[in-house]
Amino acid sequence: MNKTPLKSFKPDLRAAKFFRLQKGIIIRSLRIVTLVIFDIISLVFAWKTALFLGTDAQSPWTEKPSFVLINTTVQISIFTAIKLYKQGSSRRNYVGIVKAVSLSILILLLIAFLYEPNRYISRSSFLLFWLLSIICICISRYLIDAITSFIRACGKLRHPVFLISDKQDEKYHTKLVEKEKAYKVLQIADSSCLDLANREATFEYIRHLGITEAFISWDAIKRRQYVCWHFQTAGIHIRILPTQEEYHHPKSEFTWIDNVLCPKISAPMFVGVDFWLKRCFDLVFSVILIFLLAPVYLLIATLIKLDSPGCIFFRQKRVGLSGKEFKIWKFRTMITDADKIQAKLEAKNEIKDGVLFKLKDDPRITRIGKFLRRYSLDELPQLFNVVVGEMSLVGPRPLPIRDVERFQNHHFIRQEVLPGITGLWQVSGRSNIEKFEDAVKLDIHYIENWSIWLDLQILFKTVSVVLLKSGAY
Repeated sequence: MNKTPLKSFKPDLRAAKFFRLQKGIIIRSLRIVTLVIFDIISLVFAWKTALFLGTDAQSPWTEKPSFVLINTTVQISIFTAIKLYKQGSSRRNYVGIVKAVSLSILILLLIAFLYEPNRYISRSSFLLFWLLSIICICISRYLIDAITSFIRACGKLRHPVFLISDKQDEKYHTKLVEKEKAYKVLQIADSSCLDLANREATFEYIRHLGITEAFISWDAIKRRQYVCWHFQTAGIHIRILPTQEEYHHPKSEFTWIDNVLCPKISAPMFVGVDFWLKRCFDLVFSVILIFLLAPVYLLIATLIKLDSPGCIFFRQKRVGLSGKEFKIWKFRTMITDADKIQAKLEAKNEIKDGVLFKLKDDPRITRIGKFLRRYSLDELPQLFNVVVGEMSLVGPRPLPIRDVERFQNHHFIRQEVLPGITGLWQVSGRSNIEKFEDAVKLDIHYIENWSIWLDLQILFKTVSVVLLKSGAY
């Protein structure tokens, strides 16, 4: 057994300490604004020149200044949709520029036909506008790129970065990053800086340096899924440097660095907003459900009292966020002294690796308890755990101390997020899962791919699973 001791309480790894802007967002915004301004100037110049050189034709498109605004708005929108304002090599994507201009010209032609079928600019002006738009934008983009490259070659306008790489790859990765001439490596560290004992100091140091991006070798980040969330909640982009192994993180997109394809995991523009929206949703929805289900609570309590002697509620110590113990609330579904009897039933445990305890025909379950478990009604009191912040509506299930004591080191990633009443594990098989490792894989998949939308999908699927009694006992 490998048990990680809890030294101090830490928040959910998806939660920023406070709302903050993405690191380097001002510089990136200025870069985008500069490109947009030059594109607009190029488009207006191309439009005016095309009308001057082309055959004159009476048209509202040439007579009203508002149509120039429509022209530029459509084209800039297409450029944005095709991601020609993204960081990196997007400004040098000349093939993409040709495609974007051509598509926007066709859309403008369609708009003109629907607005005034018989009057648009002349064919010569139309073709000149298309050709000049491509030429002018490509020239302006080339000039911006050349000027930027020259300034960066002089050591200016470079993004400060933190490099994490093991000693044997350090020279190669440093050379790779510096070849791009867009980054300034402020500090280099090996993979030990991401170890449990060192990572808090590492992130504090990175925040102190004002780092906007971090380059991490995949060998250094392996089996440390929480690291991606720590960088994201700090508002810092991550770029995974290549190794001989293939790698694709669920939230990564591939970018080129000196002709080498590297995954990039972007930080959200406003850090922590999604998580606190989740918390607000949990709180409001739980309070509403408690009021609406008050008659159901009363009915279940009465049935439990009539069915067998003992308390209505069952409270058990569970291990939650960051290994912190708390007492979970459930309706009692077993006879009294059920915990003492469990020791005698361990030999009949149906979970093969023995981490969890599951027994289909558990003799400790009462008659009303079987019904409550079948429809997961015994879980309803956990809404109170959600209200006080010990749990969330969706997340990895909190497990008893007995189960957590049997964890391997890689299982503790589950404890880095707030536990939930339901989760991906519960809607993907519930009691049909025979190995704890399979459940952990689902929990890790949830953590890596978490979003508000995923939580809503799991909640809707939970209703379906419960009503169909899928895999429940």
